[in-house]
Amino acid sequence: MLIKNIIVLIGVLMSSICLANQPTKAEVVIINGKSIYYEVYGKGEPLFLLHGYTQSSAAWRDHVSDYIDEYQVYLVDLAGHGKSDAFTGTLSIKQVAESLNDLIQHLKLDKINAFGFSYGGDVLYQLALINPSLIQSMITIGSLGSWSIKDYPEIEKSFTYENAKDYSWIKNAHKSDQQVRIMFEQFKNYSIRLSNNDLKSIKTNVMIVAGDNDQGVPLEEILRARKNLPNSDLWIIPNVGHGGHDAENKKRFVRLSKVFLASNNPNNSSQ
Repeated sequence: MLIKNIIVLIGVLMSSICLANQPTKAEVVIINGKSIYYEVYGKGEPLFLLHGYTQSSAAWRDHVSDYIDEYQVYLVDLAGHGKSDAFTGTLSIKQVAESLNDLIQHLKLDKINAFGFSYGGDVLYQLALINPSLIQSMITIGSLGSWSIKDYPEIEKSFTYENAKDYSWIKNAHKSDQQVRIMFEQFKNYSIRLSNNDLKSIKTNVMIVAGDNDQGVPLEEILRARKNLPNSDLWIIPNVGHGGHDAENKKRFVRLSKVFLASNNPNNSSQ
C-alpha cells in the first residue's frame, strides 16, 4: 500500500509539473492582415523569448520552467516561422520587428524584458529602435543586430531547402513544406546593419552573450557593439559556438540572466 501511495503521489507531482508548463494562452491573432502565433506561461513581468532563423517558439520551451515563477513568459513564432504566416515579399528584419511591436501593442504591454537568439536578437535590436521605451532589459545570444548572409558565402551555399534534412529542428517546426521552402529562399535577403549612432541611441539594458567559437559573430563587431551601446554587459563564453544559452551552458545562462534582469529592474527594492 505504501509503495502504491508513493507511485500515486509521484504521478500527481509529475502531472502538476506538466500542467505548470502548459500555456495559459496559445492563439493565432491577425495583426495588419498577418497571422502571428504566440503562447503565454505564468504570471509576472512580461519576458519574451525569441527564436533563431528557421526555428520556432518551440525552441525556447525547455526554458519556460526556469522563468515562470518570476515572469510571465511569452513565446512567439516570429514572422515567416512556425504557426505564423509565411514570408511574403522580401525579408526585412525591421518589418519583422514592426510586426512584433504591433503584437505587443495588441497585447497592451507597456514594458517587456526579452531574450533573442540569433535572428531573434537581430529583431530585438530593431524593436529597441522602433519603440525605444518598450524594452526594459534584453539579452541577445549570437547576435549584435548587424549581420549579412553575403559575408558568409559558404553558409549561403549550404543552408538551402535542398539540405533541409540536415537540420533536424526544421522538420516539425513549421506549418507546411512551402513555408520552409520560402524561408530558405528568403535567407539570401538576410541583411541588417546598425550604425554606431543606431547603437548609441539604444538606451535599453543589453547583455551580449557570445561564444568565442561563433564564426558568425566577429570579435570586432562584439567590441563595436559593447563600445557604443550605452547600457551593456558582455559575456563571452569560451569554447562555445552560436548558442550560448543551451546544452551544458543552460544552467549558468539561466542563473546569470536572472541576475541581469533583477539588477536592472527599477521595481527591485534591493537596488
